[in-house]
Amino acid sequence: MSDQLLTRLKFDRDGLLPAIVQDAVTGEVLTLAYMNEESLARTLQSGETWFWSRSRKELWHKGATSGNKQRVADLRLDCDGDAVLVRVHPAGPACHTGARTCFHQPHADEIRTDDGQETTRIAPPTPDEVDAHSRRLELVNMPAMELGILLQDLFLLIQERRDERPPNSYTTYLFNSGLDKILKKVGEEAAETIIAAKNEGTRDLTSEISDLLYHLLVLMAEREVSLRDIVTELGHRAGRQADPKYNR
Repeated sequence: MSDQLLTRLKFDRDGLLPAIVQDAVTGEVLTLAYMNEESLARTLQSGETWFWSRSRKELWHKGATSGNKQRVADLRLDCDGDAVLVRVHPAGPACHTGARTCFHQPHADEIRTDDGQETTRIAPPTPDEVDAHSRRLELVNMPAMELGILLQDLFLLIQERRDERPPNSYTTYLFNSGLDKILKKVGEEAAETIIAAKNEGTRDLTSEISDLLYHLLVLMAEREVSLRDIVTELGHRAGRQADPKYNR
């Protein structure tokens, strides 16, 4: 860990920082854990989450025994340097109960203002609502997470091909042929996707969409457009990030 980073961190009197762990693809908060200097260093070095167990008084590598590891996408400090946000690609549930997130238990309670005057009762969801929410997570979040991981892995591989240019590689051939060739392939794959969409069934369409996505990633690497650029732009369009252009 660099000295520059250390000077920005504000560990508490026990030498710990709260670490908020978030799914890098869905944005879902997975857990709140704690890191000391060593676990943070191991996280940065290994690319997987390490924490400090306050109950066991020892380091623990998330998923070391369960296999539910968390591959780090990025790590961010808060404005005061006394907490970290760790965005991850989880390989399985974050909670020891087997739930995707530790924040999965509904609870009825009263929320009071600081002066204790106003209260709002929050009713717990019904069993049917809990089941429906679980189904949405299974149908939406898991495929989104898997797609995000696959796209990132494929994009990293494409960038390696661009930089190393190994022989007998189709991706190398595209980069060696230049931008016009890549653009031609994107156009061809887009046309083939349109044709497949007019036919019955989805097997051919799935194949053509996959081909189109691959060639778009090659184009992104050629023009140095990152996946983060795309995520940011889509976030604007989905209304998740402020941008006057999308204030409709």
